[in-house]
Amino acid sequence: MQSAIDLTYPFEGRWLTQNSPANRVPSHGTVLLATSYAIDFVPVDGRGRTAPFKLGSLVRPEPAERFPGFGRVILAPVRGVVVRVHKTSLDHESYRGLPSVGYALTQRGRVAAGWESLAGNHVMIETGDGAVVAVCHLQQDRVDVRVGQEVGVGEELGRCGNSGNSTEPHVHIQAMDGVDVRHAAAVPVTFGGHLPRNGAIIDVK
Repeated sequence: MQSAIDLTYPFEGRWLTQNSPANRVPSHGTVLLATSYAIDFVPVDGRGRTAPFKLGSLVRPEPAERFPGFGRVILAPVRGVVVRVHKTSLDHESYRGLPSVGYALTQRGRVAAGWESLAGNHVMIETGDGAVVAVCHLQQDRVDVRVGQEVGVGEELGRCGNSGNSTEPHVHIQAMDGVDVRHAAAVPVTFGGHLPRNGAIIDVK
């Protein structure tokens, strides 16, 4: 297995850590598609909260635009060359309460449909040592880089969206040893030499 790759947080502002490999591996409950060490960050407001949970949240989907991070700028967490871009997936509604149960029942179909159905709009960056870092669930048509482009740490990649396998706007990060996620091996990640645990609030100025 390739040694851990150290990344920079791909955003500014306040974000909540979820599905962290600091808590369990595989972090997303599966080793499929090189996700063993993947991590999610959910954008939150100054009080560490996502969109207010209202009575309607229990019974119907909510517009992704209601959530505080929809459209926030997402940055390159590593220096490298863009090797894959996808930007045409729709940003669907968000699912909490009972709607999240119905959404979960469609998970098998998304898995069967493959990587793009799960990752949604995304960018893959190949580093100098051969690792590939995927930044997923970006906003439709707001991916600002192209294949073959060299990017530096902190360069804008796109905007936070709700595309792919996502119940509310967030960004999913994973690293692997190749571009083909069907056959790649997962690579561990750290951020500034550390790995935040579930529930940790990350503030980046």
